[in-house]
Amino acid sequence: MRWRRPVGLEQLDANTAVELARLGGFEGLSRSVMVGVVPLAALEALGSKAAVSYAFIGGQLITLMITINVGWLERKMPRRWVVTLASSFLVVAAALFLVADGPLFVLAVGLRSAEASMFAVCMSLYIMDYIGKRDLTSTESRRMVYIGASWVIGPTLGVWLWSNTHTSAPFLISIMMTLVTVWYFWHLRLHRNPVLLTPTTAIPNAAHSMVRFFRQRNLRIAYAITTSRAIFWAALFVYGPIYVVESGLPKWAAGVFLSAASGMLFISPMVRITAERVGTRAVIIGALGVMSASMAALAIIGDARQIGIVFWLTGALGGAAVDMLGNIPFMRLVKPRERVAMTAIFTTWREMSFLIAPIIGAIALGLGTFWLMYFVIAVLLASAAIATSFLPRRL
Repeated sequence: MRWRRPVGLEQLDANTAVELARLGGFEGLSRSVMVGVVPLAALEALGSKAAVSYAFIGGQLITLMITINVGWLERKMPRRWVVTLASSFLVVAAALFLVADGPLFVLAVGLRSAEASMFAVCMSLYIMDYIGKRDLTSTESRRMVYIGASWVIGPTLGVWLWSNTHTSAPFLISIMMTLVTVWYFWHLRLHRNPVLLTPTTAIPNAAHSMVRFFRQRNLRIAYAITTSRAIFWAALFVYGPIYVVESGLPKWAAGVFLSAASGMLFISPMVRITAERVGTRAVIIGALGVMSASMAALAIIGDARQIGIVFWLTGALGGAAVDMLGNIPFMRLVKPRERVAMTAIFTTWREMSFLIAPIIGAIALGLGTFWLMYFVIAVLLASAAIATSFLPRRL
């Protein structure tokens, strides 16, 4: 049976990866314009890094409860409405940040992260529906270029606007770009692959899917890769801007720092070429090693110093490589009939990372040894690199 491509995609280039990449760029800009502002605004509103950590922990608990049920939600309503619902979460989050205080700030953090997770789940499913396994590497490379562009522009723009104009400006831009994302998504008229449209088994509950997921060794390793990488990024986006300010640089430098870190995604074409020559597994192992070494260097430095920013950026270089390749083990190894249920569990790496990183940070702050956070993250990254060596040699 030959199924018909969505009308919007029929009217575009045959290479649907370009359109999916552009969609990811729009969505990335809607979130990235707030990413540097949120931790700095939280520090001003809540008063300490420890309070910021607790706020992010609370927000991620909200997100986790939403994300583990995305598989159920995706079967209850058309996927296009799940994407639209996710976008509405981001609009509400941006509005709540405008009046941020304790409880509302926590809810805003949770809804912002929930949008990112729901969007990621749906995009992963669309990619697996429309993109062949042989084209996954090139598709992810192209996506990273578009997403990288949005994350280079967004953080610097957001922090500059927040510092030099009205504090509401980055959040209003986020709302506007979210609406653009929704418009473009509906313009493409994406929908589920009809072959997978009607499930032949009962709707899996989250607990059953989680048990099934973690019984599969390769999926456990794929989860370890993405989660450890995301813990690094969570630490960078939550504590990185604070690190820059504590090192003696002005607030606007925090936005430049995040844009520079995000700009590492432009190495994606080189990562793709390297992966094609030496293998995806080898590149992931090397990139995780670079990230681990960078975090270990920050632990040795200790208190915030300007030289430490260099190691944040070398870590981001490795992180960008894993960003491009980190999802490929899961996409290639997951069974087609389990895509919806397993993708919903797999995508909780985002919530777990933004939950684990603040917990580690809060514990380190409580012990009066913040360098311990860097050391723990270094160990997690090194462990993920070792685990990756047990994946099939050719992914």
